Amino acid sequence: MPMTYKPVTMTARKRIALVAHDGQKQNLVEWAKFNRNTLSVHEIWATGTTGAMMEKTLGFPVSKLQSGPLGGDQQIGALIVEGKIDFLIFFWDPLEPQPHDPDVKALLRMAVVWNIPTACDRATADFMISSPLMHGAYERLVPDYETYRQRSLPGEAKPARSAKAKA
Repeated sequence: MPMTYKPVTMTARKRIALVAHDGQKQNLVEWAKFNRNTLSVHEIWATGTTGAMMEKTLGFPVSKLQSGPLGGDQQIGALIVEGKIDFLIFFWDPLEPQPHDPDVKALLRMAVVWNIPTACDRATADFMISSPLMHGAYERLVPDYETYRQRSLPGEAKPARSAKAKA
C-alpha cells in the first residue's frame, strides 16, 4: 500500500533544536553567533551543555534539556514525535566514537520519520537557515502513519473484508 501524507504547518516562528557533540560545540556556537538575529525570532531548544553555551553566547533564553549522553538526544527525539520541534541543527562528530551513539541514531531516525529539516554540518545549516522558507509559514508533508497504527499484529485475526472488497 503506498504511503499517504498529511500536511503539518510550521509557523513563521520555528521551533529549532540545537545539538552538538563536544568536538563540534565551538563550531555550533560560532554558527549560532553569526546567525543570532535569525535565531532570535525563533524558539530555541538545546541539549544541556550546548544550551548553556547558546544562552550565554546569544543573550536570549534557550529551553535546555538534559545533556545528550544523559538523555537529551532522546528528549529532542520525543519532542519531534510530539510535533514540538520543526527544525534540527545537529553538528555531530563523525570521527569520534560516542558512548551514546544509539541515542544519536534514534534522534536522526525520528527526524527522518517525521520529515524534520535537519542539518548535520555547517554548510547545510547555512543553506537551511538562509532559505526564504525560514521567514514564513511552511506546510511540511508528514507520512500519515494511521494505516501502520491500525495494522494487524502477529497472532491477531485479520479484519474481515467488506462485501464490497470481496466482489
